[in-house]
Amino acid sequence: MRTRPLLIAPSILAADFARLGEEVRAIDRAGADYIHIDVMDGHFVPNISFGAPIMDSIRGLTKKPFDVHLMIAPADPHLESFARAGADIITVHAEACPHLDRTLQAVRAMGRKAGVSLNPATPASVLKHVLDRLDLILVMSVNPGFGGQSFIPAMLEKISEIRGMVGNRNIDIEVDGGITRHTAGDAVRAGANVLVAGSAIFKARDYAAEIRAIRAAATSVAV
Repeated sequence: MRTRPLLIAPSILAADFARLGEEVRAIDRAGADYIHIDVMDGHFVPNISFGAPIMDSIRGLTKKPFDVHLMIAPADPHLESFARAGADIITVHAEACPHLDRTLQAVRAMGRKAGVSLNPATPASVLKHVLDRLDLILVMSVNPGFGGQSFIPAMLEKISEIRGMVGNRNIDIEVDGGITRHTAGDAVRAGANVLVAGSAIFKARDYAAEIRAIRAAATSVAV
Protein backbone atom coordinates (compact mmCIF):
# COMPACT_ATOMS: atom_id res chain seq x y z
CA MET A 1 0.00 0.00 0.00
CA ARG A 2 1.09 3.56 -0.67
CA THR A 3 2.70 5.37 2.26
CA ARG A 4 1.00 8.69 2.98
CA PRO A 5 2.69 11.67 4.62
CA LEU A 6 2.06 12.04 8.34
CA LEU A 7 0.18 15.27 9.05
CA ILE A 8 -0.76 16.93 12.35
CA ALA A 9 -3.95 19.01 12.36
CA PRO A 10 -4.56 21.00 15.56
CA SER A 11 -8.27 21.63 16.12
CA ILE A 12 -9.02 25.24 16.94
CA LEU A 13 -12.15 24.10 18.77
CA ALA A 14 -9.82 23.78 21.79
CA ALA A 15 -8.23 27.21 21.27
CA ASP A 16 -8.80 30.30 23.41
CA PHE A 17 -11.56 32.01 21.40
CA ALA A 18 -10.83 35.35 23.04
CA ARG A 19 -7.51 35.36 21.16
CA LEU A 20 -8.30 33.12 18.22
CA GLY A 21 -6.13 34.95 15.72
CA GLU A 22 -3.08 34.68 17.98
CA GLU A 23 -3.81 30.99 18.53
CA VAL A 24 -3.94 30.30 14.79
CA ARG A 25 -0.62 32.07 14.27
CA ALA A 26 0.85 30.16 17.22
CA ILE A 27 -0.02 26.68 15.90
CA ASP A 28 1.20 27.71 12.45
CA ARG A 29 4.60 28.63 13.91
CA ALA A 30 4.54 25.51 16.11
CA GLY A 31 4.53 23.18 13.11
CA ALA A 32 0.90 22.41 12.31
CA ASP A 33 0.40 20.87 8.88
CA TYR A 34 -3.32 21.64 8.70
CA ILE A 35 -5.62 23.94 10.65
CA HIS A 36 -8.57 21.74 11.63
CA ILE A 37 -11.84 23.63 11.91
CA ASP A 38 -14.73 21.88 13.68
CA VAL A 39 -18.07 23.43 12.73
CA MET A 40 -20.96 22.39 15.01
CA ASP A 41 -24.59 23.38 14.64
CA GLY A 42 -26.35 22.41 17.88
CA HIS A 43 -28.54 20.09 15.84
CA PHE A 44 -26.45 17.31 14.34
CA VAL A 45 -24.25 17.55 17.44
CA PRO A 46 -25.15 19.01 20.84
CA ASN A 47 -22.93 22.10 20.80
CA ILE A 48 -22.56 25.17 18.58
CA SER A 49 -19.08 26.36 17.61
CA PHE A 50 -18.78 28.91 14.79
CA GLY A 51 -19.57 29.42 11.12
CA ALA A 52 -18.05 30.60 7.87
CA PRO A 53 -17.68 34.31 8.86
CA ILE A 54 -15.38 33.43 11.78
CA MET A 55 -13.39 31.12 9.54
CA ASP A 56 -13.10 33.84 6.93
CA SER A 57 -11.80 36.26 9.56
CA ILE A 58 -8.76 34.06 10.28
CA ARG A 59 -8.08 32.83 6.75
CA GLY A 60 -5.53 35.54 6.09
CA LEU A 61 -3.45 34.66 9.17
CA THR A 62 -1.91 31.47 7.80
CA LYS A 63 -1.16 29.75 4.52
CA LYS A 64 -1.68 26.31 6.06
CA PRO A 65 -4.60 24.35 4.56
CA PHE A 66 -7.96 24.75 6.28
CA ASP A 67 -9.29 21.28 7.04
CA VAL A 68 -12.99 21.96 7.62
CA HIS A 69 -15.09 19.35 9.42
CA LEU A 70 -18.80 20.09 9.05
CA MET A 71 -20.74 18.55 11.92
CA ILE A 72 -23.94 20.05 10.60
CA ALA A 73 -27.18 18.82 9.04
CA PRO A 74 -28.10 19.56 6.38
CA ALA A 75 -24.61 20.30 5.07
CA ASP A 76 -25.35 20.94 1.40
CA PRO A 77 -26.78 24.48 1.73
CA HIS A 78 -23.58 25.64 3.48
CA LEU A 79 -20.87 24.12 1.27
CA GLU A 80 -20.46 27.18 -0.90
CA SER A 81 -20.11 29.59 2.03
CA PHE A 82 -17.29 27.53 3.56
CA ALA A 83 -15.61 27.18 0.18
CA ARG A 84 -15.73 30.96 -0.27
CA ALA A 85 -14.41 31.48 3.27
CA GLY A 86 -11.23 29.61 2.40
CA ALA A 87 -11.74 25.91 3.08
CA ASP A 88 -9.20 23.69 1.35
CA ILE A 89 -10.79 20.42 2.46
CA ILE A 90 -14.49 20.11 3.23
CA THR A 91 -15.51 17.02 5.18
CA VAL A 92 -19.17 16.14 5.64
CA HIS A 93 -20.74 13.44 7.78
CA ALA A 94 -22.17 10.42 6.00
CA GLU A 95 -24.98 10.44 8.59
CA ALA A 96 -25.95 14.01 7.64
CA CYS A 97 -25.95 13.61 3.85
CA PRO A 98 -28.72 11.42 2.42
CA HIS A 99 -27.35 12.03 -1.08
CA LEU A 100 -23.70 11.61 -0.21
CA ASP A 101 -22.41 11.02 -3.72
CA ARG A 102 -24.03 14.24 -4.93
CA THR A 103 -22.65 16.19 -1.96
CA LEU A 104 -19.11 15.01 -2.66
CA GLN A 105 -19.46 15.90 -6.33
CA ALA A 106 -20.56 19.39 -5.30
CA VAL A 107 -17.52 19.88 -3.05
CA ARG A 108 -15.13 18.83 -5.79
CA ALA A 109 -16.94 21.02 -8.33
CA MET A 110 -16.05 23.99 -6.08
CA GLY A 111 -12.38 23.08 -6.44
CA ARG A 112 -12.07 21.78 -2.89
CA LYS A 113 -10.93 18.39 -1.61
CA ALA A 114 -13.81 16.22 -0.43
CA GLY A 115 -13.93 14.23 2.79
CA VAL A 116 -16.41 12.00 4.59
CA SER A 117 -16.57 11.56 8.35
CA LEU A 118 -18.01 8.55 10.17
CA ASN A 119 -19.35 8.55 13.72
CA PRO A 120 -18.16 5.71 15.97
CA ALA A 121 -21.25 3.53 15.39
CA THR A 122 -21.32 4.07 11.61
CA PRO A 123 -19.84 1.12 9.68
CA ALA A 124 -17.02 1.58 7.20
CA SER A 125 -19.16 -0.10 4.55
CA VAL A 126 -21.02 3.17 3.83
CA LEU A 127 -17.87 4.34 2.03
CA LYS A 128 -17.80 1.49 -0.46
CA HIS A 129 -19.57 3.23 -3.33
CA VAL A 130 -18.08 6.71 -2.89
CA LEU A 131 -14.37 5.88 -2.51
CA ASP A 132 -13.53 7.35 -5.90
CA ARG A 133 -15.14 10.66 -4.89
CA LEU A 134 -12.93 11.04 -1.81
CA ASP A 135 -9.70 12.78 -0.91
CA LEU A 136 -10.02 12.16 2.84
CA ILE A 137 -11.82 9.84 5.24
CA LEU A 138 -12.25 11.07 8.82
CA VAL A 139 -12.81 8.44 11.50
CA MET A 140 -14.36 9.88 14.64
CA SER A 141 -12.68 8.21 17.59
CA VAL A 142 -15.06 9.94 20.01
CA ASN A 143 -18.72 10.80 19.71
CA PRO A 144 -18.78 14.24 18.07
CA GLY A 145 -19.90 17.41 19.77
CA PHE A 146 -17.50 17.86 22.68
CA GLY A 147 -13.76 18.38 22.97
CA GLY A 148 -11.55 16.67 25.51
CA GLN A 149 -13.00 13.16 25.24
CA SER A 150 -11.04 9.91 25.48
CA PHE A 151 -10.11 7.85 22.44
CA ILE A 152 -12.45 4.88 21.77
CA PRO A 153 -10.12 1.89 21.24
CA ALA A 154 -12.67 0.01 19.11
CA MET A 155 -12.11 2.58 16.37
CA LEU A 156 -8.68 1.10 15.67
CA GLU A 157 -10.36 -1.85 13.98
CA LYS A 158 -12.42 0.53 11.84
CA ILE A 159 -9.33 2.50 10.82
CA SER A 160 -7.64 -0.73 9.79
CA GLU A 161 -10.69 -1.82 7.79
CA ILE A 162 -10.79 1.52 5.98
CA ARG A 163 -7.06 1.32 5.27
CA GLY A 164 -7.74 -1.96 3.49
CA MET A 165 -10.66 -0.48 1.53
CA VAL A 166 -8.61 2.50 0.38
CA GLY A 167 -5.73 0.40 -0.97
CA ASN A 168 -3.56 2.51 -3.28
CA ARG A 169 -6.12 5.26 -3.81
CA ASN A 170 -4.94 8.82 -3.20
CA ILE A 171 -6.97 9.17 0.01
CA ASP A 172 -5.84 10.36 3.44
CA ILE A 173 -7.19 8.66 6.56
CA GLU A 174 -7.73 11.12 9.38
CA VAL A 175 -8.58 10.42 13.02
CA ASP A 176 -10.28 12.93 15.31
CA GLY A 177 -10.93 12.49 19.01
CA GLY A 178 -8.70 11.77 21.97
CA ILE A 179 -5.48 12.00 19.96
CA THR A 180 -2.47 12.57 22.22
CA ARG A 181 1.17 11.53 22.27
CA HIS A 182 -0.12 8.32 23.94
CA THR A 183 -2.74 7.36 21.32
CA ALA A 184 -1.11 8.69 18.13
CA GLY A 185 1.02 5.61 17.61
CA ASP A 186 -1.94 3.24 17.78
CA ALA A 187 -3.90 5.33 15.27
CA VAL A 188 -1.03 5.39 12.80
CA ARG A 189 -0.30 1.71 13.27
CA ALA A 190 -3.93 1.00 12.38
CA GLY A 191 -3.61 2.99 9.15
CA ALA A 192 -4.19 6.69 9.81
CA ASN A 193 -1.89 9.39 8.48
CA VAL A 194 -3.65 12.62 9.53
CA LEU A 195 -4.05 13.21 13.26
CA VAL A 196 -6.40 15.82 14.69
CA ALA A 197 -5.43 16.96 18.18
CA GLY A 198 -7.27 19.65 20.09
CA SER A 199 -6.97 19.66 23.86
CA ALA A 200 -3.62 17.85 23.81
CA ILE A 201 -2.04 20.77 21.96
CA PHE A 202 -3.96 23.79 23.20
CA LYS A 203 -3.76 22.80 26.86
CA ALA A 204 0.01 22.33 26.59
CA ARG A 205 2.32 25.15 27.68
CA ASP A 206 4.46 24.67 24.58
CA TYR A 207 2.46 24.00 21.41
CA ALA A 208 5.54 23.22 19.33
CA ALA A 209 6.85 20.71 21.85
CA GLU A 210 3.49 18.94 21.99
CA ILE A 211 3.18 18.77 18.20
CA ARG A 212 6.70 17.35 18.04
CA ALA A 213 5.83 14.77 20.71
CA ILE A 214 2.70 13.64 18.87
CA ARG A 215 4.60 13.50 15.58
CA ALA A 216 7.43 11.54 17.17
CA ALA A 217 5.03 9.02 18.71
CA ALA A 218 3.29 8.57 15.38
CA THR A 219 6.47 8.45 13.32
CA SER A 220 7.95 5.75 15.53
CA VAL A 221 5.38 3.26 14.24
CA ALA A 222 4.77 4.65 10.73
CA VAL A 223 5.51 2.22 7.94
